[in-house]
Amino acid sequence: MAPLPAGIRFIISFSRDQWYRAFIFILTFLLYASFHLSRKPISIVKGELHRYCATLHEGGVRFSSQSQKASDSTRQHPRDNETDCSWAPFDQDNYQQLLGALDYSFLCAYAIGMYLSGIIGERLPIRYYLTFGMLASGAFTALFGLGYFYDIHSFGFYVVTQIINGLVQTTGWPSVVTCLSNWFGKGRRGLIMGIWNSHTSVGNILGSLIAGYWVSTCWGLSFVVPGAIVAAMGIVCFLFLIEHPKDIACSSSLVAHPRGHENGAHRFRLQKPVFVDDKAKPLDPEMQCLLLSDGKHPVHQNHIVVLPADGGGGTAAISFTGALKIPGVIEFSLCLLFAKLVSYTFLFWLPLYITSVDHLDARQAGELSTLFDVGGIFGGILAGVISDRLEKRASTCGLMLLLAAPTLYMFSAISRMGLEATIAMLLLSGALVSGPYALITTAVSADLGTHKSLKGNSHALATVTAIIDGTGSVGAALGPLLAGLLSPSGWNNVFYMLMVADACALLFLIRLIHKELSCPGSATGDQVLSKEH
Repeated sequence: MAPLPAGIRFIISFSRDQWYRAFIFILTFLLYASFHLSRKPISIVKGELHRYCATLHEGGVRFSSQSQKASDSTRQHPRDNETDCSWAPFDQDNYQQLLGALDYSFLCAYAIGMYLSGIIGERLPIRYYLTFGMLASGAFTALFGLGYFYDIHSFGFYVVTQIINGLVQTTGWPSVVTCLSNWFGKGRRGLIMGIWNSHTSVGNILGSLIAGYWVSTCWGLSFVVPGAIVAAMGIVCFLFLIEHPKDIACSSSLVAHPRGHENGAHRFRLQKPVFVDDKAKPLDPEMQCLLLSDGKHPVHQNHIVVLPADGGGGTAAISFTGALKIPGVIEFSLCLLFAKLVSYTFLFWLPLYITSVDHLDARQAGELSTLFDVGGIFGGILAGVISDRLEKRASTCGLMLLLAAPTLYMFSAISRMGLEATIAMLLLSGALVSGPYALITTAVSADLGTHKSLKGNSHALATVTAIIDGTGSVGAALGPLLAGLLSPSGWNNVFYMLMVADACALLFLIRLIHKELSCPGSATGDQVLSKEH
């Protein structure tokens, strides 16, 4: 008999469950990357909404460093000043406040909607809920860009579009985190979710490149194309998303198994009976899915039994106040408020800062700003690896926040020294700023949503995730708004605000860090992510 080809041997080396788990990992990664892809264009287009023409020469227009081309000059009619090429109403002296108001309207709606989204999402099928959100988000992202094609100069139009888009985008995060947590157990959760959370940076990078391609020639397409991509991914979600492994008869967690006991139908086997009432030795959380519902009878060798709570049948959804009582939820939520304030200030204002400091046009600034997100990819993965190894989520976040504050001060000073210095500081700042943000919104949220005090109620995960990310989104709304108010008085004031925010984020974790360091055996302080005792 001829030997199997190497590719076939690779395919059959993985179990059916592993292939489905990899598929869900990739699918949810792409789904949420598309959400972030649609959020990035506004930061790229800011430099185009307000710009100046340097001179008028022979009927042509030569732009200053904030713009590259004039192919759309016929649409952007100069107002009182013949050298003003801005898009009304952003041609006023208070344009920075107006642009900041666009950010604030989106993020404020996102923060408010997030608290409701988790509660609604855990009562509806994830696939339908997420599909609706993606289709609606695609429509309103594209609607913003249609303002260019229909020559709309009403500030209210752009604000209302941002508000509605912010509300419908809240369907994304609780849905994808809940779905991924359903498929992956707690083992190596920091690493798995650290890699998975790079979708944020990947989406930002793709959004910057797509928006930057059209920003100087037809900025409306900078919104229409990302909107079409989000809507298309919504259709993919409807056709392919599997909410829970039980829906397709897969195991609900990663369980190691000896290859000698695989037989195609039952791939997991315990070498000896396991009892819940065994006081001498605590159970590994991943082994709980191998116990019968009464918790006393041993597992038969050829069967896998998932706890009924994972399936959600008959388990009531947790209340908002009940989720707040979970140890660590309030501390991590407030920490994320300030961490996300810093991250989203960079997300929405970094291209404009690069334009003013390094004197690049909108497209070049957008492309350069992607280096911050490249650093964020490595920062999120590094935070996950360290927290898994040390089993200390709060301490890992605290260390990165401690290093981030002086790094931001260095950024404000060194970035003015030239393009090379800006590139180096973008990578370093991206890693330190995005690391804690990524860890809290993924691994920490999933750990708290499956805390032992919930007694296996997986319905709590969407609510806990929404509370943490919703509180963080309050900071995400405040950061860009404050940047718009402070930037006219100098960019140094913006960086001072960011450093204070990092310090506040660290302060809210002090108690948890102290508990982790004083109890080396626990996973986090106050048994936030503790093992069963």
